[in-house]
Amino acid sequence: MSFLASQAEEPSGSSARPADPQTQLLDERNTAHYRDSVLRGVERVVAELTGRDRPTTGVAPERLEPEVRRIDLDDPLGSTDEALEELERVYLRDAVHFHHPRYLAHLNCPVVIPALLAEAIGSAINSSLDTWDQSAGGTFIERQLIDWTAGRLGLGDRADGIFTSGGTQSNLQALLIAREQALAGQATSPETGWQLSRMRILTATDSHFSIVKAAKLLGLGSEAVVPVACDERRRMIPSELDRELERCRREGLIPMAVVATAGTTDFGSIDPLPEIAERCAAAGVWMHVDAAYGCGLLVSERGPSLSGIEHADSVVVDYHKSFFQPVSSSAVLVRDRATLRHVTYHADYLNPEHHADSVPNQVDKSIQTTRRFDALKLWLTLRIMGPEQLGRLFDGVLDLAQQAWGMLSVDPRFEVVTRPELSALVFRYVPSEQVSPELCDRANMHARQALYSSGVAAVAETVVDGRTHLKFTLLNPRTTLSDIAEVNELIAEHAERYLKEPDEAAPHRHAG
Repeated sequence: MSFLASQAEEPSGSSARPADPQTQLLDERNTAHYRDSVLRGVERVVAELTGRDRPTTGVAPERLEPEVRRIDLDDPLGSTDEALEELERVYLRDAVHFHHPRYLAHLNCPVVIPALLAEAIGSAINSSLDTWDQSAGGTFIERQLIDWTAGRLGLGDRADGIFTSGGTQSNLQALLIAREQALAGQATSPETGWQLSRMRILTATDSHFSIVKAAKLLGLGSEAVVPVACDERRRMIPSELDRELERCRREGLIPMAVVATAGTTDFGSIDPLPEIAERCAAAGVWMHVDAAYGCGLLVSERGPSLSGIEHADSVVVDYHKSFFQPVSSSAVLVRDRATLRHVTYHADYLNPEHHADSVPNQVDKSIQTTRRFDALKLWLTLRIMGPEQLGRLFDGVLDLAQQAWGMLSVDPRFEVVTRPELSALVFRYVPSEQVSPELCDRANMHARQALYSSGVAAVAETVVDGRTHLKFTLLNPRTTLSDIAEVNELIAEHAERYLKEPDEAAPHRHAG
């Protein structure tokens, strides 16, 4: 009897147990089972992709949680098909589809097929990128991609970096290095705690929340983050940075880093990088650029310039935002590879110091130890598609954002905060009749929730100057201006219905 035939006869029901657990191990003996299981899973995904006409089912937490909670993990099904059927009920059926053209909410992009191929290969081989003897060729693939990215950024021949889980981790590592560099520049003192209490991170008011989180994790406290005012385009004002740097000097504080953003989460705004670079150089302050979102401009032909980023001491890029990669795929890069010494630790069982100059261990550059081979996704994407095709995809969403801004800015039902530099558009429904700002806030919140609950579309919500706004994050090249126009109509309808009958307009939760 063939292996596949034996699998077809595997016992069903909740009491089923595999006769031999080794049949579930991926090795040369179980390749047929591996192929069959993965193909069955792929078929389920294909069925979901072709059978769903909306980005979400609008399922409510109180509807879905009991479905998961009632599953007894100590009582396995023993059958691949039954497990996939169960997974359909508790996950696949209600999963949010980022690839749908009316998913317009967060910084989640549809993913390209070469990256999915890489995920399948990488997960099966299961390389760990911490040491050479666990990764071999993966080590050099990752290093080549870091060099390629550094070249696109213009960081110079001494640049280096490492792949990370995302922008939050990348920002943490960059600011850890900046902190250590700042401490190394201070006079020797046993009172390190006192020096840490004087450290300051200067960043725009619209920068990512992970900057404050990093400050707390680094023992600096949230008060160490100094907000720098933004202009009407939500970009850091250089003269305000001057003022804060001078205040730090006057008060005996240590500006350990200035964090500029190339693509803020809400607005996609790009801080004036050349002007910030000049000030950092003059003050001798570490310049960090969070380009997690804006890194797509590295392959863009028509987007705004990232001029000035080449002067940064460290840069964050998120390929899983703007390079159409599955999560996780991010990197932190530094201008001078020597600064990565601040995250280097040696363990006799892993990366002993006597091998430091002869064995290329990536753990020497990372705050992680075990690390997935996430670089493989970008590698296969570049080798199959190339940067030009990625750039065309990103340019498509940049163009769409400009068209959407043009449409919204002339619609009297909406107020748009600022013209987008990238592909994020923040706006607010405003009724024709005079209502209180608080009631207008509630109408916008209701419209967003009602839209999500209907499953027809998903948009994001944020707060600007104390008032509730909605946000389109456009990262899907399949989205059309017609999609956006129809979503606008639905937002206005839901908001108007709420203003007429606020007690009767509670969003209907989809039953699933």
